[in-house]
Amino acid sequence: MAAAFILAACDLVYPMITRKMINEFIPGRLINQLVLWAGILLAIYILKAGLNYFVEYFGHMVGVGIQADMRRDVFAHLQELPMKYFDDSKTGVIMSRIVNDLMDISELAHHGPEDLFLSLIMLIGSFIVMSRICLPLTLILFAGIPFMVIFSSSLRSKMHNAFTESRKRIAEVNANLENSISGIRVSKAYTNEEYEKCRFEVGNGNFVRARAGAYRAMAKFHVGNTFITDLLMVAMYVAGGLFYMFGKITIADFTAFILYITIFTTPIKRLISFMEMFQEGMTGFKRFCEIMDTNAEEDSPDAEDIGEVRGDIEFSNVSFSYGGEKPVLSNLSFKLQSGKTLALVGPSGGGKTTICNLIPRFYEASSGKILIDGKDITTLTRGSLRRNIGIVSQEVFLFDASVYDNISYGSADASREEVEKAARLANIHDYIMSLPDGYDTLVGERGVKLSGGQKQRISIARVFLKNPSILILDEATSALDNATEVMIQKSLEMLCEGRTTIVVAHRLTTVKNADEILVVTDKGIEERGTHESLLESGGIYSELWNVSVGTRGK
Repeated sequence: MAAAFILAACDLVYPMITRKMINEFIPGRLINQLVLWAGILLAIYILKAGLNYFVEYFGHMVGVGIQADMRRDVFAHLQELPMKYFDDSKTGVIMSRIVNDLMDISELAHHGPEDLFLSLIMLIGSFIVMSRICLPLTLILFAGIPFMVIFSSSLRSKMHNAFTESRKRIAEVNANLENSISGIRVSKAYTNEEYEKCRFEVGNGNFVRARAGAYRAMAKFHVGNTFITDLLMVAMYVAGGLFYMFGKITIADFTAFILYITIFTTPIKRLISFMEMFQEGMTGFKRFCEIMDTNAEEDSPDAEDIGEVRGDIEFSNVSFSYGGEKPVLSNLSFKLQSGKTLALVGPSGGGKTTICNLIPRFYEASSGKILIDGKDITTLTRGSLRRNIGIVSQEVFLFDASVYDNISYGSADASREEVEKAARLANIHDYIMSLPDGYDTLVGERGVKLSGGQKQRISIARVFLKNPSILILDEATSALDNATEVMIQKSLEMLCEGRTTIVVAHRLTTVKNADEILVVTDKGIEERGTHESLLESGGIYSELWNVSVGTRGK
C-alpha cells in the first residue's frame, strides 16, 4: 500500500512538471532547467518501474497466500463436517468452491484494497491540484462522479444475481465432469459416449447462458460509465477551450488539465474493473462462507477419551432416519460381547449398513443409546471412538499413491516392518513384491491398476495395521468371485480373531460360524440366533439359506 501511494504521488507530480516546462523553461529558453527536470522525470519513471514490479509481484503473492490460507481452512473444515453434508453435496461442486471461488476471492483481496486506495488518492490528489489551476473547470470534470455512483448502484443487484447464477452453473459443470470421468469405464462399456457428451453439453450450455447474463450486466455497467466519462471529456474540452479563448487559463494550464484527464479517468476505470472483481469475489466469498458456516462434527465439552476398549457393544432402543424421512431403524436393541462375532443378514433396505455407520458416529442416532463398554458413545470423543474401530467395506477406496502409502494409512507412524507384516497377514505381501516397484508401486486413482481382490486385501492390511478392538465387515467379499472370496475369507478370519466383529453379508456361507445372527428387515430384528437354530426354526433365515446354497447346504 505504501508503494501504491508513492506510485499515485508520482502520477500526480508528472503533469505539474510538464506545466512548469511549458510555462517557464521552454518560453524562457532555460535549457539547464529543462534538462534537470527531464532528468527528474526520468528518475521518477525509474522509481515507478521498481514500485510497479514490487506491487505486481508481492501483491499477487499476497493474493496467493490468502488463497492458500482459505483453501487450507476450508479443507480442514471439510474434514470435520458430518457425513450428511457429503451425502447432499456433489464432489465437483465442492471442488469448484475450493478452487474457482477462492481464486476470485484472492483476486479481490489483493487488488480490491489497492485499487480503491489508488483511486481515492488519485481522485482527491487530482481534484486538489486541478482546483488550484482552475476550480470551475475542475467542478465540471468531477460533476459526473455522482451520476456514475447512481448508475453503478442501480446495476449492482443485477450483477450480483448474474454472477451467483454463473457460479452455480460452473460448479454443476465441474460436478458433471468429475462424475463422467470417474464413470468413464461404465460409459465405454455401455457405448454411451454420445450420451455423456450430450449430458455435458446441457450443463455447459447452462453455464454459457448464465455467463452471458453476467457479462450482459457487466457490459451495461462498462458502457454506461464509459459513456458518462466520454460526455465529461467533451464538456471539459468545450469548457476548457472557451476558458482559454476568454483568457481565464493559459495554454500550459489547459495542457496540464488534458494530462490530468488521464489521471482522472484511470481511477474511474479502476473503479469500474473493481466493481466486476467485487461481484465475482463476494459471490465466491458467500459460497465459501456457506461451507465454513456449516456446523462441523463437535464433541460435547465434557467428552472423554475412551482409551483402549474391550469391545462390548449394546444398542438400546435405537431409532434413526435420514433427514426426517421414514425411519430406517425403530427401537432397535441388541448386545454383543467382547471378542464375539455378530452377523447382520436380511433383504436390502433393512438398515444393516446404517447400524454399522452409527457405531463410529458417522451419523447420530435419532433416539436411544449406543454403548461401548457400557459408555454412551455420545459422551466419547469421536477420534478416540473411531481409533478403536476398523472397517472393511465392499467399496474399497485406495488413494492415488503407492501401495505402501495406502497400507500405512491405517497407522501413520507405523514402521516399514509393521506395514510389511500387515501385508503378510492379509496375504498380499508376495503379490506386492512381484510388482515392478514393490511397495512403492503406484496403484492409480481409486486403485484402478489393481484387481478387486488385490484392492480388498490392501484394505484388510490397512485394518491389520490399525489393530482395532472392534471390526466392522460390511459386505467385504460380496463383489468378489468365489475363488478370490475364499482367499479373502481366510485373511478376514485371521483379522477377526480376538476382536468384536460385526459382519454384514448377503452370502450366508460367510456368516454361518458367527456367534449370533440377526435377521434385520424394514420391520426391525425379526429373528436372532445361531446358524443351526435359525435353520431349525424354518423362518426367514432358513429361506434365505435355501435360496443361496440349496437344501443340501443344511
